[in-house]
Amino acid sequence: MVKVYEINGVRPVVHPTAYVHPTAVLIGDVIVGPRCYVGPLASLRGDFGRIVLEEGSNVQDTCVMHGFEDEETVVEVDGHIGHGAVLHGCRIGRNAMVGMNAVVMDRAVVGAESIVAAAAFVKAGMEIPPRSMVMGTPARIVRELKDEEIKWKSYGTKQYQDLAQRSANTMIECEALTEEEPGRKRIDLSAFAAQHSPKNKTGETK
Repeated sequence: MVKVYEINGVRPVVHPTAYVHPTAVLIGDVIVGPRCYVGPLASLRGDFGRIVLEEGSNVQDTCVMHGFEDEETVVEVDGHIGHGAVLHGCRIGRNAMVGMNAVVMDRAVVGAESIVAAAAFVKAGMEIPPRSMVMGTPARIVRELKDEEIKWKSYGTKQYQDLAQRSANTMIECEALTEEEPGRKRIDLSAFAAQHSPKNKTGETK
């Protein structure tokens, strides 16, 4: 079971189409929207300000989201938060990405379709324009993103939206094997992709 805690009479909300890993922790004023993915050991602490994941966003393993009283920490639609990132009282724009182990501080705004590089430190109050590549400690805007980079980011986010479905449908707690079995199979995503591809009127995938 997901670790969900009410505090001061406020209870987290998780949309039925979202997937939250059983080791994640949700406290208080947390709203997880449709088709979201929350990874193992993520901590979403809505014990002061509100935490919001909008539709299709993901917060990966060991991420932390927190904020001050009367403020919101928001990941907008299709936002993508990499392993170990920390978000505090900030706003991550639509289809933007925060890389692994990056930190985004209070009242910072990451513009739509921007990428914050791994291990970057975005200072409090920094405003990042849309389609920006941001790197460094402290973070600075280094250039505008190319269309192919945004496409690459969007593909990665789509994989996590699919992972939310795969996890809900197939992940089970189990005992580990004691040795590798002969002909051990690999995870095959092609079958899942075929099942969930849009179909045209003839029933063929497109």
